[in-house]
Amino acid sequence: MRNLLNRFAKDESGATAIEYGLIAALIAVVIIGALVAIGGKLEEKFDDVATGLDGTDPNA
Repeated sequence: MRNLLNRFAKDESGATAIEYGLIAALIAVVIIGALVAIGGKLEEKFDDVATGLDGTDPNA
């Protein structure tokens, strides 16, 4: 029983999985923040392209 508890105390695989999960979450937050920051400008560019292609204003 004592051997089992010692092995459990030394096992760090769960901590590693949590660290990888936190890193993935941080990367996702950064990507979402970047998309929100450039989203408005990207929409304007798509509207400009649409206007140029068919000669009409898509917001009219």
